[in-house]
Amino acid sequence: MRIGELAEATGATPRALRHYEQQGLITSARAANGYREYDAGAVVRVRNIRRLLAAGLTLDDVLVFLPCLDGDVTAGPASAVALKVARDRLAVLDARIAAQTELRDRLAAALREAGAEVP
Repeated sequence: MRIGELAEATGATPRALRHYEQQGLITSARAANGYREYDAGAVVRVRNIRRLLAAGLTLDDVLVFLPCLDGDVTAGPASAVALKVARDRLAVLDARIAAQTELRDRLAAALREAGAEVP
């Protein structure tokens, strides 16, 4: 299938698919006209990549899951490496949330000091 067909089947954009390929997460063959051609298994792989990204992982994090991207990534027991990646990413997200909450609290305090209403 061509890149547009893969994009439509997975909800990914062609640009994202090219990026996934550049990062080594998916592969394609080249037709005589230079178009990318993906096999049917790419649909499952891209859906799994998108599922992991939607869970908060980065593309670098997703690389750890390469061995299981062609199946149901949620079916089997998680590996120790996968759990470490997920825990590390959760810690990063928690730190970002804490920093944003602190900034919000400071801004709200400044607004209150200025006599403005704070939502």
